[in-house]
Amino acid sequence: MRIFWPVLAAILVATAVIALIVSEKFRARYLWRILDLIVGGIFIYAGVIKALEPVQFANDIDNYKTLPWFISVRLAFYLPWLEIVCGLALIFGFLYRGGLSILTALILIFVGATIAAKARGLDITCGCFGHASKNWNFTSHLLLDLLILAAALVLFSRVGRTKKS
Repeated sequence: MRIFWPVLAAILVATAVIALIVSEKFRARYLWRILDLIVGGIFIYAGVIKALEPVQFANDIDNYKTLPWFISVRLAFYLPWLEIVCGLALIFGFLYRGGLSILTALILIFVGATIAAKARGLDITCGCFGHASKNWNFTSHLLLDLLILAAALVLFSRVGRTKKS
């Protein structure tokens, strides 16, 4: 599992770079679809991992020290399913813009909360990907989150140019 996430990050970067340099015809046919599958798959995987252990996820949310415990618990039971449904929206193209908008907002909120926690001196593990991400440092978490955010923003920029709903 230690090698999985760096490989996934490299795939995201490679896909984004290729998206910028390949022909428009190739991008229209394959590349955007591949990026949809990768980003959607990441959120489905993360949602399933968190849905299987909601109490642990509630503790992970509480570690940020920004919300009361009872809200952390409610979010721990709700957010994983939201991630799964939005990831499926990206993969299947049903309610695509809504799913992509929600996932982009979630990753922006998470990046902001992570930076705020680090600025307050909290040494936390986010729990985003279950036990696989427990031993990562702040830089690794932030880099992967920024890569996922960049991929979501690239997909979002494409939505404005196409008529996908």
